Amino acid sequence: MAPFRPGAEVEYYVEYYTDVLVNAVEFDRVSKSYCIYEAPGDRLRELAFFGRRSLHREFQALRELSFSVRRGEVFCIIGENGSGKSTSLQLIAGILQPTSGEVRVSGRVAALLELGAGFNPEFSGRENVYLNAAILGLTKREIDRRYPLIQEFAEIGNFIDQPVKTYSSGMAMRLAFAVAVNVDPEILLVDEALAVGDAYFRHRCMRKVQEMRARGLTIIFVSHSMADVKAIGDRVLWLRGGEPLAIGAVDAVVQKYLSAMTEPVHESNPDPKPVASAESIPNIDRRHGSGAAEILGIALLNEFGEDLHLMTPDSTITVRITFRAARALDEPGVGFMLRNHLGLDFAETGTPAEGQPLASLKAGEKITVDFRLEIPELYPGSFSFSPWVKDAFEICDFIDNAITVQMARSEGPVYGYVQWPCRIELNTLLHSQLHDSELHNAELHNGKEARVG
Repeated sequence: MAPFRPGAEVEYYVEYYTDVLVNAVEFDRVSKSYCIYEAPGDRLRELAFFGRRSLHREFQALRELSFSVRRGEVFCIIGENGSGKSTSLQLIAGILQPTSGEVRVSGRVAALLELGAGFNPEFSGRENVYLNAAILGLTKREIDRRYPLIQEFAEIGNFIDQPVKTYSSGMAMRLAFAVAVNVDPEILLVDEALAVGDAYFRHRCMRKVQEMRARGLTIIFVSHSMADVKAIGDRVLWLRGGEPLAIGAVDAVVQKYLSAMTEPVHESNPDPKPVASAESIPNIDRRHGSGAAEILGIALLNEFGEDLHLMTPDSTITVRITFRAARALDEPGVGFMLRNHLGLDFAETGTPAEGQPLASLKAGEKITVDFRLEIPELYPGSFSFSPWVKDAFEICDFIDNAITVQMARSEGPVYGYVQWPCRIELNTLLHSQLHDSELHNAELHNGKEARVG
């Protein structure tokens, strides 16, 4: 046994309490598993065997997960569906208990885990506000003081006195968010709840999140929107299959995640393989055309010729499209449609529009065309490229949303869809000339009045 070192116990407690003060949430080798039964009656039959026979299989939602969230930071959790993001939030909220390991939470927690969670559908919105705030530990006097702020933020009008079961999903989310942000939580959990809101309310919510962030509130945010993650996050945890793949700075982790999302995963070989440039089509929502030509692949490349995973303002990218003629094409043309995250046509170009006609092609000929684009300052969202090939006015092949890429956040805010390049000049010479002209006119006017007098 090692000899006791004077002061060691003091150092231990100083280190422990320093962590408690610095960290709002800590996961220490946390695992969470669920019992999956093939039939509803198997649970009862298993109980009847008193544990001597197992009729279930275990699903491991989290595996030995360890991380910490510092006080006052916005910590984002990303990953595909089923990766353990929502389970992590439910463990922090105390809704679930870990199968093994320890979850330590320090502070009052307000959670937006799913729409209507914690609301009694038979109660009115007003009654649910008082019920939820009371559960979070507020007195009636404190709720009375906060209620006008909650009602104003929710903006659901007279529906506040109607049963929640009559609310739309957007109204339920508005009220839930209004309650969560106005009960003075120390830790706010948000699980993709803002995805159902309209654009106006989502912007209000984001502004509110930024205000809470400035006040030092700890926010743990789960989202599939990388634009939202990059807009508000301080650090990011990327989960896959209940295990952490990366944790750290937002830009670095998001870029790794987006890169992995564009790489196909086959059941026989779960390791991602890089997509070959312009020889594969990452996604096909819908495909139509006469079949006179076939698009073989589309790729987005950065200025170094590498696969592009994130568009940045003022950068140059290449859209590479490869197609093959199934029959002779007299007036071939190729191009693409750019769509925003709402599915709206944002822009379009092609060889005919750019004044670059292609030579006629014989059946079986293959050609690759590169479009070099200067990327302006666009709002941070996802943009998809839909390539097309035509012969004169005949659409030969059109693929909806073949490849999608995220737009990085610019240094300044982008209002609307695009930030116009603008240069402001103060023309002092012109201003001086106008001023002299006004003085001259005023002197002529005064002289005329004097003569008339």
